[in-house]
Amino acid sequence: MNFIKKSYSLLFFCILFQLSAVAQDDSVSLNTIIEKAVKYSEHYPPEHAHIHFDKPYYAVGDTIWFKAYMASRLRQPSPLSKIIYVDVINERDSLIETIKLPVSNGIASGNLTLAPLNYSQGNYHFRAYTNWMLNFGESYFFSKTVTIGNTLNKRLYTNVELNGSQSDKSAQISAKVQFKDEQGKPYANRKVSWKVDSKFETIHKGRGTTDENGYLTVSVSNNSKAVLEAGRLETVLSLDDRNLTSTFPLKSALTTNDIQFLPEGGIAIAGLSTKFAFKAIKSDGLGVGAKGEITDNTGKKIADFASQHLGLGSVTFIPELNKTYVANVAFADGTRGTFKMPESLTEGISIAVNSADTANLSVRIAASSTFLDNYRNKAFYIVAQSAGVVCYAAQTKLQSQIYNAQIPKDKFPTGIVQITLFTSSGMPLSERIVFVQHQNPFTIKLTSDKPSYQPRQKVKMNISAKSPLKVLPGSYSLSVVDETKVPFNEDAETSILSSLLLKSDLKGYIELPNYYFNKQDDKKREDLDLLMLTQGYRAFEYENYMNDKYPPISFMPEQGMDITGTLRQMNGMPVNKGNMQLSIPDKNISLSVLTDADGKFRFSNLDFPDSSKAILSARNNINSRNMMIMVDGAAFPAITQNQNVADEIVNIDSVLSPYLENSKRQYRTANLLDEVVVKAKSPVKRPSHADHSSLSGLSMMPDHLIEGERFKDCPFLINCLKTSAMGLIFADEQFYVNRDYNAGRRVPVQIFLNGMPIDVVGLNSVASSEVESVEIFLKDDLGTVNRLYNTNGVLVVNTKKVEKLKLKPGDLADLLPKSNVIDFTPLGYRKARQFYSPKYEGPRKGVISADLRTTIFWDPLITTDKDGNASVEFYNSDGRGSFRAIIEGMDNEGNIGRYLYRYTVK
Repeated sequence: MNFIKKSYSLLFFCILFQLSAVAQDDSVSLNTIIEKAVKYSEHYPPEHAHIHFDKPYYAVGDTIWFKAYMASRLRQPSPLSKIIYVDVINERDSLIETIKLPVSNGIASGNLTLAPLNYSQGNYHFRAYTNWMLNFGESYFFSKTVTIGNTLNKRLYTNVELNGSQSDKSAQISAKVQFKDEQGKPYANRKVSWKVDSKFETIHKGRGTTDENGYLTVSVSNNSKAVLEAGRLETVLSLDDRNLTSTFPLKSALTTNDIQFLPEGGIAIAGLSTKFAFKAIKSDGLGVGAKGEITDNTGKKIADFASQHLGLGSVTFIPELNKTYVANVAFADGTRGTFKMPESLTEGISIAVNSADTANLSVRIAASSTFLDNYRNKAFYIVAQSAGVVCYAAQTKLQSQIYNAQIPKDKFPTGIVQITLFTSSGMPLSERIVFVQHQNPFTIKLTSDKPSYQPRQKVKMNISAKSPLKVLPGSYSLSVVDETKVPFNEDAETSILSSLLLKSDLKGYIELPNYYFNKQDDKKREDLDLLMLTQGYRAFEYENYMNDKYPPISFMPEQGMDITGTLRQMNGMPVNKGNMQLSIPDKNISLSVLTDADGKFRFSNLDFPDSSKAILSARNNINSRNMMIMVDGAAFPAITQNQNVADEIVNIDSVLSPYLENSKRQYRTANLLDEVVVKAKSPVKRPSHADHSSLSGLSMMPDHLIEGERFKDCPFLINCLKTSAMGLIFADEQFYVNRDYNAGRRVPVQIFLNGMPIDVVGLNSVASSEVESVEIFLKDDLGTVNRLYNTNGVLVVNTKKVEKLKLKPGDLADLLPKSNVIDFTPLGYRKARQFYSPKYEGPRKGVISADLRTTIFWDPLITTDKDGNASVEFYNSDGRGSFRAIIEGMDNEGNIGRYLYRYTVK
C-alpha cells in the first residue's frame, strides 16, 4: 500500500500545483473533487487480470498452458494480491475445478490437464479473479470462453443447422442434424430418438430415421419463446452395439434484433447539434448490420444512417423543441422495426470529444441558450481520469453557448479516458469516454534467424521489448503453434491489449475484441470510438464518492496463503493465548502460534501444494479436552451465466475439424477402455455388492465395472461418474438406464454406498481417492432392489476396505473425532509443470514416432535484459506450413504489448 500512496501523493501534488492560481470561491472547489477522487483510488485501487493461453481451443487429453498478468493503477504490475484463482465452469454452469496460483511481481503461470474423467466436448467458461476483486463483482473478473473438442473413443460426429421463427402466439425451431462416423461416413437409415429439455422439464420428444446422407430434421414449437431458448436438444442414435448421445443448445435459433441510440455526452438538448451513436445487436449479443432513417413526429425525414462495423454507427442532427423522433430501421437479416430515439431536454449542457487528432483531444462544451442565461459566468470543471488515476483537471467559466478546448494526449497513458463535466457544486452533468492511442507506443517484436525452416529443425527467436522513452525490465510469454492445425480469427482473440485496455473498463460482451488492435488503421480507430460511445463504462462513480458513499470492503488482498480460525472452550468462550499447532506432512511444515483475546489464530504466508493434508491441534493447552477448533472458510464467488456466451461454438466437430483430425492421430493409442473386466482371481477379497445382504439379489457380475484407480485424480466423484458410468445417462439431477430413458421410461437408478442406499447428493460426500470400484447393473432380474425402492437399475459405489481392529477398553473414545484436533485438506497452490520441448540433435535411432504437436513452444517466464532483448530456441514438429508465434507481456511501468509473427516450415 505504500507504493499506492506515494504514486498518488505525487500526482495530487502536480495537480494542485497546476491549479493553485485558480480562485476557489465556489461551493465545491476543483481541488476538493480531485481530493475525493484520490481518496477513492487510495481506498479502492483497481486490479485487473489477463490470461494468455497457448492456444485458442483444445481437445480432451490436451494440457492447457497459461500465464496470468495482474495490473493495477496505470496498468503497472499489481502490488496488491499475491494469489490468483482460475475457475473452470461448464456449459451447465457447474464448477469443474478451481486452480490456485501464487503471484509474484504481478505474474503467475500454470497448466491444466484435460483429463477424460473430468472433461468432455463442450464450451467452458474460464474466469480469473483475486480475493480483492470479489468486492466489486464478477464484471471485474477476467472471462473467456474456451472450446474443448474430443476424439477419444468417439464414434459420432455431428453438425446441426438451427432455424427459428416466431409470431405473437408461438415460437418454432427447426434443427437439421447430420450424423457421421469417425471416418466421415454418414449414419444412413439409423433410428434416432430425441427430446427437448427446458428448465428441468421435457417439453418435446419423438423419434425418426436418418436419410441416406445421415440427416434428421427435428421441428418443435412452444407458446413461450423463453422456454425454447432455454432448451437443449438431445439426440440418441441407435447402433447395433450401443447408443450414441449428442446435445445441442437451442438458444441461437431464435434471435430478435434491437437497436439503441445513445447521445454523445449522455444527453440530447433541443436546439444543439447532437451525435447519436447506435448499436444494433441480436438477442444472442452479436452485432447485426442496420440502416434506416430518422423521422420526427410529423413524419418528416430528418437524416439517414447506416452501421459501419458489427452494428455500430452514428447519426448527427439537431433535435427541435417539443418534437419527438423515431428510427425506422432495416436490419441485415431482412427484418424491420421502428424504435424511439432518446428524448431531448429543453435546456442543459453537454460535452463532446473528437479524438481524431494524433496530439490532442478536442473538447466541445455546448449549452442551450436558457442554460447559458441561468448559469452565465458560473464555474464548471473538467476532470479526466485513466487507468485509475486523475490525469487532467481544469476550470472554466460559462460565457458562451459553445466552448472549445484542447487536451494534450500525452497527459494520459494508452487506454480509455473518462472525461466528466462538473458544476461548481460538484455534480457531474455530462460524460464521454474516449480511447487514447499514442503514436510511439511500447512495442514488442519477434524475429527468427531464418524466414523458413524444415521439420524438426532448430528455430532461434529474438525478442525486443522497448519503449520510446526508456527500456525497462519486463515479463513476457511466448506461444508458437502450428497454424495449419490451429487456425483462428486473430480479431476474435482475447489479447492482453483487449483485456487490460478494453474489457477491464467496459461492461458487457465485446464482439471481436482484438479487431481494434490488430493492424490498426483510421477505419478501426473510428470503429473503436463508436465502441466508446455505446459500451457501458464502469470506472469512477463520481456521484457516490462526492457524497462520501463508498462500497463496503469485505475481502482484503491476499498476501499469501493463510489458515485462520478460532479456538473456543466447549461453553463457547474464546481461549486467550491458546497454543495452536499446524502440521502439513507433505511439506514438512510444523508451526505454532498463540491465539489473541478473541481466540483467533492465523498461520500466514504458507506454501503447500493442492490436495495436501493439514492438521490443526490445540492439545498443548491445559484442559485441551474441553476445547474446540473452528477453521475459517474461504470465500468463493457464485457461479453465474457466462457473459461471453456468444463466443460458444455449437458445431464443435466441424469448426474444429483440422485440430480434431490431428488430435485423433495424436491420441490414436490412448483410447479409453469402455469397461474393465477382472478375469483373474485376487488373493485378497475386494469389496463388492456381494458383501451386503441388501444387494444379494443382484447378478454376481455387474454389467459394467469401473476400477477406483480411474477416479484417483477426480476432484468430484459425481462429475466423473456422469461421463464414465457406462450404460447410464445423467439428466435432471438423476442417473437413468440409457436405453430405458431413451425409450421414454424415466425411472431413476438406485445408488448404494457400501450397501447403504443414498441419493445423488450423497455422492458429494465420497472422496474419489477412497473408491475401490463402481458396479453398474442395468437390470435387476429378481427385482429385489427395483421393487423395494421403485427404481430401475443399480449403481454401487464400493470404498476401499479398512482393516478391522480389535478394540480394547477405551479405544472407542480414541476413534471418535476430537474437537481439539482437525484434519482437513485446504486448497493449495497448483504445482506448475514445465513445458516439454523435444530436442532433435544427432542421428535418428530406433523407431521414430511422428511429432504431431500443435503447440510447438511455450515459455511463460521470458525476461528481457537491460537493453530490452531476449532469445529462445526450440525445434519444429513434423508439420509443414505456417507457424504462428504470439508474444504478450508488460514491463515494470505497465507498458503492455503483443506481437504476432509467422514463419514457414517447408
